[in-house]
Amino acid sequence: MPTTPRHRPVLCQEVVTALAAPSPRLIVDATLGLGGHARALLEALPELFLLGIDVDPDALAQARITLAPFSSRTHLALASYSNLASVLREAGVSQPDGVLFDLGVSSLQLDSPERGFSFRFDAPLDMRFSGRGMTAADLVATLSEEELIRILRDYGEEPRARRVARAIASARQREPLRTTGQLRQVVARALGPRRGRTDPATRTFQALRIATNRELEGIPPALAEAARLLAPGGRLAAITFHSLEDRLVKRTLKRLSGGCVCPPGTRGCACNPQALLDIVTRRPIRPAAAEVAANPRARSAGLRVAQRREA
Repeated sequence: MPTTPRHRPVLCQEVVTALAAPSPRLIVDATLGLGGHARALLEALPELFLLGIDVDPDALAQARITLAPFSSRTHLALASYSNLASVLREAGVSQPDGVLFDLGVSSLQLDSPERGFSFRFDAPLDMRFSGRGMTAADLVATLSEEELIRILRDYGEEPRARRVARAIASARQREPLRTTGQLRQVVARALGPRRGRTDPATRTFQALRIATNRELEGIPPALAEAARLLAPGGRLAAITFHSLEDRLVKRTLKRLSGGCVCPPGTRGCACNPQALLDIVTRRPIRPAAAEVAANPRARSAGLRVAQRREA
């Protein structure tokens, strides 16, 4: 059920099925985007009230249009999911029966050339979700070569991170790297032509996007906050699109279900497990082949679900 010609919310029916199980009265869509999942939930659950949150003002404006037929059953807020508790408080609601996180970059951001998320367009190297703070171009200009290596390795899982970082450091001495096209050319020269389906610049752009928005560091505390706020029996659902996100979600849900996630060999537990949740999906739910064929961006998506314990 697209909200714009190009937008198809991934795993939409699976999300509705997962969050409808406790007969919810209040659901928080903590990453509202264009409102595709929210609209599907509101259509499927006539008694539902939905609180939608997004840090991207452009996405929120589009979501207001998408959800206009349900305006009496929605409250939308420009905010980060890291501020979930305060958003609930300001909206005058508490103990949601469901919280949804659809992590990563959205179709709106990828398909807006001026946002600088995609190397399909030659545009300013921005990549900010909120439009505030340092841009990706700022990071490229100021990070040391060793810091670039760490970001490319840890956030992009780039096996040739040192080669790419060295190429960036060399290129920026000649001229500032201010556009997506400039950066892509630097990476392409460093790594050589495309091999297979993935563009050589994909991992570099992912790494810089994650670093620009500090995406990964916010996921565990946001999930923990959502788990604490859930009503007994309420459900927490998280969609991820790459292994870094999925590992973080899996690890955090394990800790919130009482499991220790300390590294092997650690003396004593230091991770502070909390028995707040029961895991519903031991493995992520993946999109069906028909969905991937209709929407190739869904191919790497995975949905994990957990439920708040009754007591």
